[in-house]
Amino acid sequence: MAPIRRTILLNALKLFDLGLMLLAFALATIVVSERFSAVSLTQFLSMRVKIQNFVIFLSLVFVWHRIFSAFGLYASRRLSIRKDEVLDIIKSTSLGTFFILLASALFHIRMVTGEFVLVFWAMSTLSAVASRIVLRLVLKQIRLHGRNLRDMLIVGTNDRAVDFARKIEQTSELGYRIIGFVDEDWPGMKQFHESGYRMVSSLADLPKFLRETVVDEVVVALPMRSLHSHASEVAAICEEQGIVLRFVSNVFNLKLARARTEDFEGDSLITHYTGTMTDGWPSMIKRTLDFTVSLLLIVLISPLLAITALLIKMTSAGPVLFVQKRLGFNKRRFNIYKFRTMVPDAEQRMKDVAHLNEVSGPVFKIKNDPRMTPFGKFLRKTSIDELPQLFNVLKGDMSLVGPRPLPVRDYEGFSEDRQRRRFSIRPGITCLWQITGRSSISFDKWMELDLQYIDKWSLWLDFQILLKTIPAVLKGSGAA
Repeated sequence: MAPIRRTILLNALKLFDLGLMLLAFALATIVVSERFSAVSLTQFLSMRVKIQNFVIFLSLVFVWHRIFSAFGLYASRRLSIRKDEVLDIIKSTSLGTFFILLASALFHIRMVTGEFVLVFWAMSTLSAVASRIVLRLVLKQIRLHGRNLRDMLIVGTNDRAVDFARKIEQTSELGYRIIGFVDEDWPGMKQFHESGYRMVSSLADLPKFLRETVVDEVVVALPMRSLHSHASEVAAICEEQGIVLRFVSNVFNLKLARARTEDFEGDSLITHYTGTMTDGWPSMIKRTLDFTVSLLLIVLISPLLAITALLIKMTSAGPVLFVQKRLGFNKRRFNIYKFRTMVPDAEQRMKDVAHLNEVSGPVFKIKNDPRMTPFGKFLRKTSIDELPQLFNVLKGDMSLVGPRPLPVRDYEGFSEDRQRRRFSIRPGITCLWQITGRSSISFDKWMELDLQYIDKWSLWLDFQILLKTIPAVLKGSGAA
């Protein structure tokens, strides 16, 4: 697409997004004005707008536009999947709605009620998502008819380069044409020639080829051993000639980790992370919910906490709380708090009951532990002994939902490094293991559930686990 035409269409898209935002604002205003005000819609529209309100509204429109730009909604999305774009739209409209809430609190805008916010967020999100889906469908049809195509050159002839080319060709709606490959002669060249693709240039002749050939994008898929020397030369050539350069980041052939690009002080970093939980807004929401919910629960159940502490003191000698070193996020050590359910010297007597362990692997659990006090059995059965961990959540050592924190002793017994991935997120009070059977399931199954949680994490999954924890606790299933 010609630069001028692209600029015109991009500006049209920006104006269209602002138009959708204004439409959502108007619809939300109509709902609020007709339901909660004696003023009719006609009277409402005929009201004079104060200069202050007009300035506030224009500022919100500007902020809305900047948020959409910051989330890359006006950058080229040709290679991004639809799901990623939808998620970025949801992030943008949610953050923009938050700023409207903030403005209403600062400037006392009575119109911005709970119903207004809900209607505005829903309308703006749905309309923005729908418009992007329609745009993708239109562009797909245009590209399938041979228009809006981009010519791609791939540097490298290894298996990863060939696999990338095949993926590009299998998604013809992206509008790419593979014009050929660039590389030097190497032992695997025979296998490359059998793939059916053609070499169009050597690395040495690449500058000349780029000068004489239409090339919209260059993709570097060189192996690690060639990365520093050859890839840097290719990048410099593309920069000099103003050609878009892409880099296949999975140079280490990682199976689970995903990559994202970041800029730091002028340096571009490729970050590999495993699992779905990153440092973005979902993690911020998770931490905010952890803090808010734990604080609220502590206040609500403070009488229960006080009564439990008193009964522990009355029924057995020793401290109220059991404090133990556990491993948290990335194996950071912290003190976990639990109501004491055992005799004070339970840790020292562990070797005497080691033969009673009922769980496979390095962990240690006994359903009817002889070291438990009579009241401790009740606390363990009802999971009341876990309630002080709300203070760990409040401090940030733990989350409401996450893999259960393990003692240092248990961790030292791990035999597989892949199981240590469970420490890549904050530990939690409850988890999939907690609602699936707890101590009645094997250690390997427990670790498998923890890794499953990390790979499939979402706020919705957390909500489901929290809901299922209540009946699991009431039944006392697998408690130990």
